[in-house]
Amino acid sequence: MPAEQRIAENLAFINWTVLTGLAVGAFGAVVLGRLRTDATRGFLVFTAFCASVFGLLAYLSDTALPATVPGSAIVPDPAFDQPRRLALILFTVLAFAYGVAIARRSRAPAIGIGGLIAGVAALIAGALGWGGGLPSAVPVLLQLLVLTAATGGVFAAMILGHWYLVTPKLPEAPLVLFARLLLWIVGLQLALFVAWVATGSGTGGRPFASLTGPWALFVWLRLLVGLLFPLVVSWAAVQTARTRSMESATGLLYINVGTIAAGTILAAGLYFGAGMLV
Repeated sequence: MPAEQRIAENLAFINWTVLTGLAVGAFGAVVLGRLRTDATRGFLVFTAFCASVFGLLAYLSDTALPATVPGSAIVPDPAFDQPRRLALILFTVLAFAYGVAIARRSRAPAIGIGGLIAGVAALIAGALGWGGGLPSAVPVLLQLLVLTAATGGVFAAMILGHWYLVTPKLPEAPLVLFARLLLWIVGLQLALFVAWVATGSGTGGRPFASLTGPWALFVWLRLLVGLLFPLVVSWAAVQTARTRSMESATGLLYINVGTIAAGTILAAGLYFGAGMLV
C-alpha cells in the first residue's frame, strides 16, 4: 500500500495528536507564564480559553477514532480509551477554570498544575493505548510530550507576540523565555530524530533505513521542514525578541506555527502509518 494512502487512513489519529498538542502545550505555556513571568493577564486568559477549546475538540476527535485501521502498523488497545477521554474532559474543564481564575486576578496554582497533570495523563493513556504496552510505550510517550511542547508552545508564543504589537511597553523577558524554550524543544526533537533513525525505530532495527524506501520522502520532509528550518527560525526569533524587534519576532513565530505543525503532522503520520518514531 502506498505511503500516502497509509497516512491518509490514519488522519483521525493525526488530528488527535495535533489538537491535543495544541491544547496541552499551550496550557503549559499559560501555567509557566502565570507562575514565572510578567506576561499580561489578557494573553494568559485568552490562551487558556484557546487551550480549553482545543481540549474539547481533542475529546470530540477521540470519540470518533476508529477501533482499528486495516494495514496500520498500530493496533489500538481499547482498554485505554475511557481513561484517555476522561483525562481530556478533566483537562478541558480545568483549563477553562484556570482562565476564569486568571481573569479574576487569582494565581490559582493548584488549578493550573491540576490541568497540566490531566493533560499529561491523556498523553500517557494515548502512549499506552497506541504504543503496544510497556516498555515500548515509553518512547511513544516521549514523542507525544515533545510534539505537544513544540506544537502548543509555538502557538502560545505567537499569540504572546501579538500582545507586544498592541502593548509595546511590555518587558521583553516573557517572549524571550518562550522563544528560547521553543528553540531548546526543537533542538531536543532533532536529537531524538537522529537517535531514532540511527537505531532503526519502526524499520526492524535497521539503522538509517528510514532515510530510504517508500517512507523516505516523509522522513526527509520531517527533518528539513519540521525540524531544521524551525530550529533556525526559532534562533532568529530569540535574537529579534532580545532586541525588542517584536514585529519581526512575531512574524518568525507565525512561520514556525506552520512548519512545526507540519512537522507534527508528519511525525504522527509516520508513527501511525508505519510505526516509525522520527
